[in-house]
Amino acid sequence: MLKTGLVGLGFMGRGHLDNLIRLTQEGYPVRLTAVCDIDEEKFSGKTIAGNLQIGLKEYDFSQYALYTDFDEMLQKEELDCVIIALPTYLHKETTIKALKRGINVLCEKPMALSSADCEEMISTAEESGRKLMIGQCLRFWPAYEYLKHCVDTGKFGKAVGGYFFRGGGTPQWSYQGWMMKKDLCGGCLMDQHIHDIDMINWLFGKPLYVSTLGKNVIPGSGYDIVSTNYYYDDGKVINAQDDWTLNGDFGYEMLFRVNFERGNLEFKNGRLKVNPNDGKSYTPDLSAEDGYYRELIYFLDAVMNDKPILISTPESTADTIRIAEAEARSADKGGEKEAVL
Repeated sequence: MLKTGLVGLGFMGRGHLDNLIRLTQEGYPVRLTAVCDIDEEKFSGKTIAGNLQIGLKEYDFSQYALYTDFDEMLQKEELDCVIIALPTYLHKETTIKALKRGINVLCEKPMALSSADCEEMISTAEESGRKLMIGQCLRFWPAYEYLKHCVDTGKFGKAVGGYFFRGGGTPQWSYQGWMMKKDLCGGCLMDQHIHDIDMINWLFGKPLYVSTLGKNVIPGSGYDIVSTNYYYDDGKVINAQDDWTLNGDFGYEMLFRVNFERGNLEFKNGRLKVNPNDGKSYTPDLSAEDGYYRELIYFLDAVMNDKPILISTPESTADTIRIAEAEARSADKGGEKEAVL
């Protein structure tokens, strides 16, 4: 039985809580034993809305050991693994503390605010001999998994172009407004656009260069609207855009279109459509489970059975942060091409 701790009961933390409860009900050998959040009002039902419909249930926290201090939780609890769903600026510190206590860590995306912080997290994981995985959930999202399969196998030939988009309302709902502070969150580029940066990295590897246009709308928040072109040595045309100032009744949207030599894939409104050049379009048979549930099972299985983390490795997700850093440098220079270091 894996004894697990959850740190952070914000939007994503409650999503992980839902899945931990579900896995326990399904008989999976995991037990949530401790929950930590600096805001003890959350233990009595206070919730913060997000941009997706997750983590909206009522919870009975009486069955868990409750903490408002992470260090105290680490000292008092014997945990096999911990899920860190804290604001981004706390990822490095809390991950390193847990790893040094011999605890396996699933840390929410983005991995950290800088590639230097990522390297510290990776080296600590290596020294501790414990597993570190970053919650880049699109790597476990069925439609994006299918896209990865097509890229890797050449099912429709080589990829020649692609477009990725996500956008929604401004996250004014974040605890004490931390997502509206560039030095704590990194803006839309680092927090939300990072999903598509990571997907492009996972699909095609690090680009040679990037060129990014960025717009700051909310004072102090960093770039709130971004559009990036990615340059590869084979000349494929890849672009990703993000905008978290789409307020009103817009809602939330994520989509992609990737063109191959012999067909194209389009994901829109939650539906994947495959369009072969020489045949009729079809919708492939995909898992009905979302990426959050599937990534959690993958991580817990790796811990329980001592399997290597292969899908969302810290080394790969650190490269995602390096791409994001290059995008920020490019945006600061008005869209000049920047090498990915």
